[in-house]
Amino acid sequence: MDTTCFSESIYNLIPIDWKEPPQPPRYSSIFKTSVKEDMQKHKTAMKTMGPPKVEVPSPKDFLKKHSKEKTLPPQKKFDRNEPKKPPVPLRTEHPVMGIQSEKNFINTNAADVIMGVAKKPKPIYVDKRTGDKHDLETSGLVPKYINKKDYGVTPEYICKRNEEVKKAQEEYDNYIQENLRKAAMKRLSDEEREAVLQQSPLCLTWCHSINTEAKYWCAGKKKGRRG
Repeated sequence: MDTTCFSESIYNLIPIDWKEPPQPPRYSSIFKTSVKEDMQKHKTAMKTMGPPKVEVPSPKDFLKKHSKEKTLPPQKKFDRNEPKKPPVPLRTEHPVMGIQSEKNFINTNAADVIMGVAKKPKPIYVDKRTGDKHDLETSGLVPKYINKKDYGVTPEYICKRNEEVKKAQEEYDNYIQENLRKAAMKRLSDEEREAVLQQSPLCLTWCHSINTEAKYWCAGKKKGRRG
């Protein structure tokens, strides 16, 4: 009987709880630490590879048909009056040889260097010992604007604007004063005031009421004395 075959048994009918097999350990390379160390050795702080932002191509500039084919330049109109190039020398013509100059180039160059103005180095500044170089003129660290003649002077357009604002304010104040002057009450003199009071019916009514009240008061006082 083959030993690889399982024999039938009644115990095989008993349900068995399935258990999930344990997960094997995750693979980890033995060179992981050495690779990290090598990467850190060749890295430099504050350095990038390429521009920080790459321009994205426009959707309108897609590849079109026959766009990669070479095209001939536009044909020019032939002009016979155009000046011609000098002719090729003949075989019998030989160049002039043996011309020597008496100029002393060594002394001339030495004199030019001695008498010439030394070239000034371009002003730069460096942030750190291992940093990059930057132009000093355009950095804003050189006080060249405060040395200008018009530094600290109010610009002409601001002065003109201030004058316009002042003029508009004066016109508005004059307009308000004129309206207040028109709406204000007229001040009367003492003579005019007395004349108005004497001719006013209100004054006559007031005087009549005062006289009437005085008469009644005097009459009541007299009756009280008699009693």
